[in-house]
Amino acid sequence: MNIDLMRKVDYFAGVPLCLLATLFTKLADLFATQKSQAPHNVLFVELSEMGSAILVDPTMRKIQKAAKANLYFVIFKGNAASLRLLDTVPVANIFTICEDNLWNLAIDSLRFLLWTRKNNIDTVIDLELFSRYSALLTGLSGAVNRVGYHAFHNEGLYRGAMLTHRVAYNPTLHIAKSFIALVNAALSNKQELPYSKTLIDDSEIKLARAPVDASMQAAMHSRIRKEYPQYDEKRHRIVLINPNASDLLPQRRWMPEHFVAVMRDLLANSADLLVLITGAPAEHEQAQGLKEQVAHERCVNFAGRQTIEELPALYQIAELMLTNDSGPGHFSSVTDLRTFVLFGPETPQLYGSLGNSTPIYAGLACSPCVSATNHRKTPCSDNVCLQVIKPETVLVQLRQVLVKKQSQRKAKA
Repeated sequence: MNIDLMRKVDYFAGVPLCLLATLFTKLADLFATQKSQAPHNVLFVELSEMGSAILVDPTMRKIQKAAKANLYFVIFKGNAASLRLLDTVPVANIFTICEDNLWNLAIDSLRFLLWTRKNNIDTVIDLELFSRYSALLTGLSGAVNRVGYHAFHNEGLYRGAMLTHRVAYNPTLHIAKSFIALVNAALSNKQELPYSKTLIDDSEIKLARAPVDASMQAAMHSRIRKEYPQYDEKRHRIVLINPNASDLLPQRRWMPEHFVAVMRDLLANSADLLVLITGAPAEHEQAQGLKEQVAHERCVNFAGRQTIEELPALYQIAELMLTNDSGPGHFSSVTDLRTFVLFGPETPQLYGSLGNSTPIYAGLACSPCVSATNHRKTPCSDNVCLQVIKPETVLVQLRQVLVKKQSQRKAKA
């Protein structure tokens, strides 16, 4: 479904539905025999951002350990593969919602409400930043504990009053720590207004590592050799380029000609580099256009040549990756891959990768221009925040890492 259409539906249908759902939920809570309970069957709601499925992993592990909770997750069908990178949530406990049209969305929403009751969900944690649709799923889930962000006196997006644990969203806190605040509220043994009056240490948002064995690496080497028969894993060093970003915020895309300039320079100055342009299957044609502009045999269109679950193996054998602010910047954080992430409309202070990552960010006065309170929609159609980041600026950082890694390799030889 078109992103702007989803936003319109969320507003025009979401506001009155949230009002009605609030009345229904308040009435149901009034007659409920159980007012609260310790978390046991805990459902996380995160629909539209694949990267957030990685950023929330420390949060899920915390409540799993602290409350010995069974974990459940609901996500849009197109984003579900991101949960399989770490497999923290059993596949059987993941509910997917088809978002391709309104009819499927409505049917799956009703199925979801039956599913939560079938699985005796007692705690729902809404990770979305003021989405009315996720608020409806949370409020009508039947769970006795309903945790999420509340606007309080801020000029936030109205989404009813269906939460039992209302958490103050902190716009200066990294989103991974904001997720921890939600779990802290769910685990709290006392009422607070607002939740959560806790200090969150950096150690709490440390990510687990995806398991990658030798056979997975060997299979990936073979996959690369299929696309580039001259590939020699002992001679070639792999550089990954991810030039794409989701349609949710196309302003996050660095200029294609800048990516081309970076790839041309790297290949011209290092005879052992192999550049793989990565992306989803739907992005293969766009990647092919970039490959043709680079016009070098060691530039390979690798978009759609691996599944999301296979990405850790690719990241494990690569030297570094340059990517827009998008899913791969977070997917790589479950490995040790040196990653450089280009930021513009959003800030690394809130959405930076938790891995071995370096943000490249100009920090213009207008940036970040999207936030929780504007539905992540910006009026900008001229992303100067990314245009001012020139290829040479990026190349300086990439070259430093490549030289250092090459020196380390020679020292070990």
